Amino acid sequence: MMRENEPSYTQLAARTPPGSSWGVFGEDDEAGTINRLTPEHVRDAARLVRAGLVFPLDWDLDLPDPPLFGRLPLVHTVIAEENGGNDDRYDGFYPQRSSQWDALSHIAHPNYGFYNARREVGTVGDALGIHVWAERGIAGRFVLLDACQYRADRGAPIDADLSVPFDAADLEDIRAAQDVELRRGDILLIRFGWTAWYEKLGEDERRRLAANTQDQGSPGLARTDAVLEWLWDNGISAVAADVPALEVMPFDNTAVDGFLHFRLIALLGMAVGEMFNLEQLAEYCHRERRYSGLLTSAPLHKRGGIGSPANALALV
Repeated sequence: MMRENEPSYTQLAARTPPGSSWGVFGEDDEAGTINRLTPEHVRDAARLVRAGLVFPLDWDLDLPDPPLFGRLPLVHTVIAEENGGNDDRYDGFYPQRSSQWDALSHIAHPNYGFYNARREVGTVGDALGIHVWAERGIAGRFVLLDACQYRADRGAPIDADLSVPFDAADLEDIRAAQDVELRRGDILLIRFGWTAWYEKLGEDERRRLAANTQDQGSPGLARTDAVLEWLWDNGISAVAADVPALEVMPFDNTAVDGFLHFRLIALLGMAVGEMFNLEQLAEYCHRERRYSGLLTSAPLHKRGGIGSPANALALV
């Protein structure tokens, strides 16, 4: 699965920092695992487009509403003209409010700092910004793992407002049940069913969730070395899901072991996506028993940006 010059996750444990990919893609690298999206991988992924169907993966920019994690609501001001109109401005526009990518500048490890030591903690600068991915684009083969459908088929549906961790063995079971293989460079999409659950909530329930996001339960990736090993050794270039934090919630970002982002982003340099809208894609994949295709994404080209709306499309 991995290139000969890529160490296994077990071998990363002996590196400095332990469990990091620093230097694997180059001493000055700022793209992280997106480097796995080689021209050969993109070419092979393009061959998977056979039905000619396009599934946008971005959720409404106004969702969640109210925003989570204390973020501001989006205020859209339009100027009416005699022959049309213009957008005047977006006030309170938080690029990571809805479907999003986390740039590698989003998270610093408490002990080791940012990925590849390319940025100093507590400083403001361009290093590791979202522009690094915007300048090259994100395109490659996606694989959808439908955890929501898998659990429902087995009579144990996921409760989207509870902490339901999925470890490496769970992900492997879903992959095997769908009979889909993973290839180096794949963009992994995981459907837990959270966005669909959220859309059914009433106004009062949404307000309670926004006011208490930090303590709210949500399904997501387990915070284990096994998950990190499974993602790294399977050659994943990016991993995104339809939940607020990718990892299981609540999390504790005051402790290294309490927040998977520290190791996933800062140490491994892996691209993380959250609150992707996977419902229509999942319906198609389940009906056709096809769980892979071409994914394209154009992050905002903002030098030094910390994150971006996903601007992602799945083509099958």
